[in-house]
Amino acid sequence: MYITDLNGCLIEVTDLDEAIRITADYKEYRHKDKSFSEFDKRQKAYWTDMYEKLTAIKKQVTTH
Repeated sequence: MYITDLNGCLIEVTDLDEAIRITADYKEYRHKDKSFSEFDKRQKAYWTDMYEKLTAIKKQVTTH
């Protein structure tokens, strides 16, 4: 299956459960160095969007 990321790129997902696990971890990552705070904010938005899209697919798949 494919999903579209925040940048409009198609991302192929071959293992939905693993993709959900990875994105759940990635959306929590932060640099200790505060000079990366803007970068971290953009990354959190990206990975949160991916996580929400993947979990919505999982919910849709398991309810049908």
